[in-house]
Amino acid sequence: MLSQVLLVSAPGKVILHGEHSVVHGKVALAVALNLRTFLRLQPHNSGKVSLRLPNIGIQQTWDVARLQLLDTSFLEQGDLTEQVEKLKEVAGFSKDSTNHDCLAVPAFLYLYLTICRSQRTLPSLDIAVWSELPTGAGLGSSAAYSVCLAAALLTACEEIPNPLKDGEATGRWTEENLELINKWAFQGERVIHGNPSGVDNAVSTWGGALRYQQGKISPLKRTHTFLCSGCTVQGPRAIKMDLDLVLGSRNRPAQATERQRGGCHHEGVPVEQGQSPRKILLVNTKVPRSTKALVASVRNRMLKFPEIIAPLLASMDAISLECERVLGEMAAAPALEHYLVLEELIDMNQHHLNALGVGHASLDQLCQVTTAHGLHSKLTGAGGGGCGITLLRPDLERPEVEDTKQALTSCGFDCWETSIGAPGVFVHMAASLDASVQQALGDLR
Repeated sequence: MLSQVLLVSAPGKVILHGEHSVVHGKVALAVALNLRTFLRLQPHNSGKVSLRLPNIGIQQTWDVARLQLLDTSFLEQGDLTEQVEKLKEVAGFSKDSTNHDCLAVPAFLYLYLTICRSQRTLPSLDIAVWSELPTGAGLGSSAAYSVCLAAALLTACEEIPNPLKDGEATGRWTEENLELINKWAFQGERVIHGNPSGVDNAVSTWGGALRYQQGKISPLKRTHTFLCSGCTVQGPRAIKMDLDLVLGSRNRPAQATERQRGGCHHEGVPVEQGQSPRKILLVNTKVPRSTKALVASVRNRMLKFPEIIAPLLASMDAISLECERVLGEMAAAPALEHYLVLEELIDMNQHHLNALGVGHASLDQLCQVTTAHGLHSKLTGAGGGGCGITLLRPDLERPEVEDTKQALTSCGFDCWETSIGAPGVFVHMAASLDASVQQALGDLR
């Protein structure tokens, strides 16, 4: 069992193209979002294990001795629903609790009890998790949480080595170790979501960009020009999963968090000269929506107008494939012309999504505001409100970006300036973290 403090972070995700069409067998492109979840794990000898989640106001502590006496055979047998209900009991939640955020606690207990049981006795730990990602906005916040937990617990229990070397600001695990982290993170996602696609945790583990179609997840070729210079390029092997919605989750409006500028915001992980992270504005309209209802509405429209909707879905598939092709070219030699094509694809896909019936007045307003500033936007995720993304070309002047952000904020939206294609999970030296992150996580000694 490691004795030192571990600091881990993992990115969120956005869907570039393929919302809703992916449910009908078409290609979706998901990219890592450089808004990150951070975890601090501190071993000690208090006989307690504690979990602190300041974003959602949860703090719980358990006696390790009591957890040690639990009959955990239910974690290896029975269906998932039964496992989650028993984990809720251990967490002290009522069976009829409907607060989705509270499932973060059973997910932690599942990973702690299953990963750490390889130890002679369960370890005493203090764990704090803080995120730049709003919850319930379809941005992969729960997956980033599960990835951080899996990576930290596996490393603390020495199931995988700590990749951080002396004098280095960050460290990346090997491909084999990332596979193990992803496997365990998927189990955490199952506790929270029941039947996840596996896309969110894969994006959060490896970073960069992934392609998803009919249950198969694979990395986009040569996505490494999106990444920061301190991060090893890794990509998952093709993974077969059950099809689920590569869309958002939960319909509670997101909470505002710190605004971030584009590019890597962690010291010691600079972007190499010549590399150009794809900068975006991420905008949360704060309009709640039901993913389930929106998916059902598209399915109903397909049944009602098959000769109209089927070509729309085929066209959305072509948009995803064209975007994949352009991103491949940009990896070799990015040019302004590539951004102009990406903007056209964004406009076309947004119109298609509106034709499917998943638009919203708030998303129309977002597009109108950014169009007035010469920019191009689309919804990301389920639609019906939720979040949108706006591509920022590299030739934009700073005042243009600031004016756009101000106009969006004046509409009552939350707005982050950030980047996509971010690095996946890695471990940090404390000094590499911003002061705001260090403060949120607490004592980093």
